[in-house]
Amino acid sequence: MRIDVIKGHDEQYLKDLLEVSYQTMLDTFGIPNGDRYQVLTQHEPFEMNILDSGLGIERSRDVVVFQITTRSRNVSQKRAYYDLLAKGLQEKIGLDPKNLLVSLSTNGDADWSFGYGKAQFVDGPLH
Repeated sequence: MRIDVIKGHDEQYLKDLLEVSYQTMLDTFGIPNGDRYQVLTQHEPFEMNILDSGLGIERSRDVVVFQITTRSRNVSQKRAYYDLLAKGLQEKIGLDPKNLLVSLSTNGDADWSFGYGKAQFVDGPLH
């Protein structure tokens, strides 16, 4: 999971952002507890141009972009993730849902190596 935000948020806000997004993955994708890979990057305002795309969404400097690489998930799981993430972030850090952009990219078991130059989903021990 890669998360991009504009600089200016305090440490607790960022920690809560990470925690809510992780908990939402546990709740909707059924990932194992402890399966946590998150990279948070803060940018200068001019480095993030997250525009409307014709949907009438006017975002603020609080925009958060999630890019998540994941194994295959069904449409119901994806919808649940988007919904619970928006609700959780609004509740925990006050993020207006219009400032949330999520992109899921799916790949297969052979596309993962968690270390040692091995494909653990294919060759074990995660097989």
